[in-house]
Amino acid sequence: MSKRSWMLWAISLLGVVAFSACTSKSRGGALASSATIDPAARRTERNQARPIEPAPPPDPNRIVIGVYADLTGDNSTFGEETRNGVALAVEEINKQGGLLGKPVEARYEDTRSDPQQARNVVTKLIQQERVVAIIGEVASTMSLAGGPICQRYGIPMISPSSTNPAVTDKGNYIFRVCFIDPFQGYVMAKFAAEHLKVKRVAILYDNSSDYSKGLAQFFEDAFRKMGGTITNVLTYKPQDTDFRSQLTTIRAGNPEAIFIPGYYKSVGLIARQARELGIQVPLLGGDGWSSPKLVEGAGGPGKALEGCYFSDHYAPDTPTPQVQEFVKQYQERFGKTPGGLAALAYDAARVLFDAIKRAGTLNRAAIRDAIARTKEFPGVTGAITINEFGDADKSAVVLQVKGDQFVFVTRIMPESGQPAAEKAATQ
Repeated sequence: MSKRSWMLWAISLLGVVAFSACTSKSRGGALASSATIDPAARRTERNQARPIEPAPPPDPNRIVIGVYADLTGDNSTFGEETRNGVALAVEEINKQGGLLGKPVEARYEDTRSDPQQARNVVTKLIQQERVVAIIGEVASTMSLAGGPICQRYGIPMISPSSTNPAVTDKGNYIFRVCFIDPFQGYVMAKFAAEHLKVKRVAILYDNSSDYSKGLAQFFEDAFRKMGGTITNVLTYKPQDTDFRSQLTTIRAGNPEAIFIPGYYKSVGLIARQARELGIQVPLLGGDGWSSPKLVEGAGGPGKALEGCYFSDHYAPDTPTPQVQEFVKQYQERFGKTPGGLAALAYDAARVLFDAIKRAGTLNRAAIRDAIARTKEFPGVTGAITINEFGDADKSAVVLQVKGDQFVFVTRIMPESGQPAAEKAATQ
């Protein structure tokens, strides 16, 4: 999830096809001719030689981890869930005696959804708090801002939920425990085409967000390849409050569904105005919808988003003992049901703790190597294997909004056991 130019990212980092019509408002306007990612280009970018500058050594008497997240900005529910998920994992490991005979402490910093602030707080965590490793951010823009600083100083970083592929291409000290947008776009395209049986879909995305732009592109590319038609591609900005012009254009295109790969705050307003204009088709989205405030922003339970669908990383109603134990602990600790971002943060912290344990040292390079070797880690969001790109190979779930709950509909896997990143690139 992010905010800088997708075109610059595509050209300079991934070598994918440039997105030449990102703001097209004409019928059938495309974001680009293709969203295919070149794995070789990603591999080269991630593993290029980058000098590591000296950083203050970790505190030898305790294990301090840094967490940076939006705690007071536009996406603060994401930051709150991230903080809660990490806090639960820290409490759990300390009840077990800590790591390497030392207690674990977390230091939380607020990015306020500001890339410069993200750079500042990551620098503070490294230089002043002397952290062993860093967890964060949720939004890809923030991770793209903070990640290079972690790489510069050789500090392992695990993003719980930044899904833009460019995040882990910033260097080989950067990882994530979530799937990436090429796969997420494929998942929702497959769901629309095969589960909903729709042939015509409009797209409305946030033109200031790399997350939204990228996910829109990957969905469009996959849906077209599945034989679907994109009736319109239109944009908005996060500060917008009136979407009627875009929605009126979309309505004229007569789509059977609308894909809105934005964040929950804007999505709620868009949904309400769509219904006011008589648009009754299903609205579809990505994990940026995964917030307890999503339904509230859409007018409340049973209102504008009732029956709509979005992709996410786990379903809290999954009847496995591990998921239900996590949900129970989280509810007891925080008084609410954990969303996907809380679950991912919990998994990110546990993957880090597992790597520190296996490394047997606070040496950051050794911890980085241990994270890279993570295979089939039993996360609440699914088994986590870190691939050569620093990404997690895993499945995705599709949830439906019912009342104020997000209910499991289906799980979509990469085909033939192929890693999600490779699978999406070849669809």
